[in-house]
Amino acid sequence: MVNSISPLRLGFVGAGANTRSRHLPGFKAIDGVELQVVCNRSEESSRNVAAEFGIRRIARHWREVVDARDVDAICIGTWPNMHAEITIAALNAGKHVLTEARMAGNVGEAEAMLAAARANPQRVAQIVPAPMSLDFDSTIITLLNGERLGALREVCVTHTTGAYSDANAPYSWRMDIELSGYNTLTVGIYYEIVRRWLQKDLRRVLAQGAVFTPKRRRDDGSVADVQIPESITILGNYAGGERFVGHFSGIESGGGRNEIRLNGAFGCLRADFAAGALFLAETDGDEQQVDVPESSRRGWRVEEDFVASIRTGIPVQLTGFDDGVRYMRFTEAVFHSFEKGGVWMDVGENKEM
Repeated sequence: MVNSISPLRLGFVGAGANTRSRHLPGFKAIDGVELQVVCNRSEESSRNVAAEFGIRRIARHWREVVDARDVDAICIGTWPNMHAEITIAALNAGKHVLTEARMAGNVGEAEAMLAAARANPQRVAQIVPAPMSLDFDSTIITLLNGERLGALREVCVTHTTGAYSDANAPYSWRMDIELSGYNTLTVGIYYEIVRRWLQKDLRRVLAQGAVFTPKRRRDDGSVADVQIPESITILGNYAGGERFVGHFSGIESGGGRNEIRLNGAFGCLRADFAAGALFLAETDGDEQQVDVPESSRRGWRVEEDFVASIRTGIPVQLTGFDDGVRYMRFTEAVFHSFEKGGVWMDVGENKEM
């Protein structure tokens, strides 16, 4: 274990938007953390990132980062299709790992990552958490465990944008099943949030969706087939009888919607992520904004948490590989239900019912 006095030397594989906006500045601000090496998609982009953030050197292949003796931990910011291979190699090489979400392309890859983490318990294995609810999580959990909502009856998730509304917009990696795997829109991200609150999984799901623009042009002018839904609606149920209703869309023009409603026997709790506010409406009452104490607002501290787990042994809370496997099981079940035309799928084993 690297202690609080020794420098912690980081390597970066992939330096996309989130790595540049969050991880690199976050790690750079922590005392004793050294940005050692970066490998991006091209030598030129690697050099640009290294120059911008003061990273000591570049690598021409990700395996150079994994095998480097002067690297203690690796931050993975690639597309989901590479997460499993790099993570497993890094853990087996004695490196701590922080990987960008989504965890992997499919359940098999996610389970292999979890197995590698369990085989290397002295290494920290963390996934970047879904960030939208971080300031509200503590307050929501407290309300769920109290009496004001009553028994939970329904979870309603809505996240819509206009990202795919333009049929002439170029093909994105998020539409590419080879790069993104079964990850569909923000389905897995929001399931991670809900599971964080409820601490339980859906039993089964049914999903129906659509691809409205089945072919799009890549940046190089070639035409690609779109296989990942541009809009999807999900029904699900929990063992206790609670319902799950989710609508995710990339074709809604305008500002879109971004909220989760928790409907209980005595009231409704609504997390409005677009407004950055939490609202509670009790039976026969008007909706009132909930005061969220500053002390309970967790905010973004992913890099600090990762370093703290390495230096002090604090277990990973947001997000561990076991939780990642759980949301990947949900994500894959949703995709297979859509793929089969909308049949009920068991979340645990992805079997038709």
